[in-house]
Amino acid sequence: MKFYRNKWFKFALWGTAYLLWVIWLGNYWWLLGLLVIFDLYITKKVKWAFWRRKEKKGNISDSLLDWLDAIIFATVAAMIIKIFWFEAFTIPSSSMEKTLFTGDYLFVSKVAYGPKIPQTPLSVPLVHNTIAGKESYSTLIQNKYRRLRGFGKVKREDIVVFAFPNGDTVLKGAPQADYYQLVRLNNNNRDAVISMLGPIVVRPKDKKDNYVKRCIAIGGDSLQIINGVAFVNGEKEGDHPYLQSTYKVITTGNPLSDNVLSELSVNVDEVVFDASLPGYSDLPLSKEDAERVSRIAIVKEIKENIDIYPADYPDSPTMLFPFSSNFKWTKDNYGPIWIPKEGSTIELTLENLPLYERIITSYEDNSLEVKEDGIYINGVLAVNYTFKQNYYWMMGDNRHNSLDSRYWGFVPEDHIVGTPYIIWFSKDKYRGIRWNRILKVVRNS
Repeated sequence: MKFYRNKWFKFALWGTAYLLWVIWLGNYWWLLGLLVIFDLYITKKVKWAFWRRKEKKGNISDSLLDWLDAIIFATVAAMIIKIFWFEAFTIPSSSMEKTLFTGDYLFVSKVAYGPKIPQTPLSVPLVHNTIAGKESYSTLIQNKYRRLRGFGKVKREDIVVFAFPNGDTVLKGAPQADYYQLVRLNNNNRDAVISMLGPIVVRPKDKKDNYVKRCIAIGGDSLQIINGVAFVNGEKEGDHPYLQSTYKVITTGNPLSDNVLSELSVNVDEVVFDASLPGYSDLPLSKEDAERVSRIAIVKEIKENIDIYPADYPDSPTMLFPFSSNFKWTKDNYGPIWIPKEGSTIELTLENLPLYERIITSYEDNSLEVKEDGIYINGVLAVNYTFKQNYYWMMGDNRHNSLDSRYWGFVPEDHIVGTPYIIWFSKDKYRGIRWNRILKVVRNS
């Protein structure tokens, strides 16, 4: 008999693997599971697969029960992988082009920053937040936020998948829309918005929709955007090939050919030829591609679109964080703004309160009230505030076609999900399968 078929070897192998998992998990009540493993391989007193029939000599096993056995095993294995290791994710928009394209299917690594223990454990297996148009979870049990140790921390320029900060409240009639933005656009008339698109659903943190952007700044950084270029702690970001802006392109009268647009990997849904220019008012291009376009014979002029104050439509103080006319910012000329860091303390004033109010109330669960004599947090007059966790500033690589932190603010650390690891499939709805992107490793920089 080969040693690896020995029951004691099997118990030692699986028992050791399970023990390491319990140590990683940090909850030692799970050590009781070693008794189950011991019984499975050594004592065999309990019939754990109770649905299986005991086969008799000459009988054929029940195929339905065999299928049930396989389905249960596959479901449990897939759940463990989804919670602790990898999760599938689809790119729904063009905000990360030219890095990630609409129609890319990704595996997101959760061990990169450490997987989170499910805060809402009562949920339909392998489903995020909805099934058949209804919520796929129950909030009867809510665990506190806890993250296991990962391979590292979120760094500047990392591509990060995270729970949408404003996704705690969604409208049944428009679940992908930003509820808070719609309320502001309707003169803060919540009742009107709910009557049009409601009712509303309040979601726990781990059941918000997931977004993917690039981390531009981390907790403790100061950020400023000047004429479309980000400066972090006074240092200019590099001329990365993945960064895109939009350009006004004037031609001799003809549009660019489909072959040219395809070579430039331009999202055709974002391209409209305006015969009155003639040309394109908003052609998304990297700096390198803009130089290529400038050399095309039919192109007469090309100029990057830079938004200076007051912001171009549809941007406005109602759209741009922190949603106050006191901040004369646009998407291309933004800040300076300081990113909160765990343990750091700021002086709290009426002037900077719009920047940090949602952190204090929604992300760190305090009550806040402004009275004549000052700002009250949890009923106590507050002249400063100490942050309980780290925050991040996320932006899309396709800078003029990305709703990101410029439009909804900071991303809390407890919202971080992971980082894209590999593109396992990709399809353009107009051009078909992108064969050159299948099994492509996603690099952060």
